[in-house]
Amino acid sequence: MTHQELRFNDTHSKVIGYLLWIFGFTGAHRFYYGKPVTGTIWFLTLGLFGIGWLIDLFLIPSMDRQADLRFRSGPTSYTLAWVLLTFLGVFGIHRMYMGKWITGLIYLFTGGLFLVGVLYDFWTLNDQISVKHARRGL
Repeated sequence: MTHQELRFNDTHSKVIGYLLWIFGFTGAHRFYYGKPVTGTIWFLTLGLFGIGWLIDLFLIPSMDRQADLRFRSGPTSYTLAWVLLTFLGVFGIHRMYMGKWITGLIYLFTGGLFLVGVLYDFWTLNDQISVKHARRGL
């Protein structure tokens, strides 16, 4: 993929990546960039006891490029969906934004389906959006 094509497929934001990095001991930035396994490890170990969290300060540009290559761009903003999930996930606002009104309302009335749904979305949100974009492109 050329530099021009990569810029066109700019699915994730370094600015948001760094903002989520501030909460990086929770793994938020790693989930955002499509790394749910290491995001979970960061969450359980407080950013690998702070060491991994500091190292990620320098790895975010690389994670951003990898996410831009891996995920498909389209009308639904990965960045907005992730901000909504991170800060309002228990209310299901991110699901409503993606057009998933029924599950969004379920999340609203059940605290993100008792937080299990929010955890599921942290693991799968990038793929949910990418699949939505692929279906739209058919």
